[in-house]
Amino acid sequence: MAQNGKATTEKKTFSRTTTVATDIHVDTVIIWKLLTTASDYPRWNSTVISVEGNIAARQKIKLKSTLAPKRTFKLEVKEFVTDERLAWGDGQGTRLYTLVKKDNGVITFSMTEKIGGFMFPMYAKYIPSFDQSFEQFAADLKKEAETIQNSTR
Repeated sequence: MAQNGKATTEKKTFSRTTTVATDIHVDTVIIWKLLTTASDYPRWNSTVISVEGNIAARQKIKLKSTLAPKRTFKLEVKEFVTDERLAWGDGQGTRLYTLVKKDNGVITFSMTEKIGGFMFPMYAKYIPSFDQSFEQFAADLKKEAETIQNSTR
């Protein structure tokens, strides 16, 4: 798994998986609130234009990303385990966020997205690399979460 905010991508014939992970020195509750407050994403996350809807189990959301600003992704929240795991996606892919508490009070945040399917080889060349966007997402989350943590001390 990619560590320290550096993304990695694994390409296969019928899929592509991008992962990034970083350690964040905060309480899990802070990260979880940032990840699940849809309307707040554009404020702290420079990779997101907008998120509409309620980020909760089996809910539908609409997301606009800087990677494809003219496209609205209609996604379903597929997994929702408070303070641990969140996944959303559509028929082409799923993005999974995980939070793992370490003994030293640090949280390892990871984000993995797998896209693909039977028709993937036909359109894969039109999908931009996610690496830079994932690295920026992780950096933005870390900065905002640690800023919030430090302001409450």
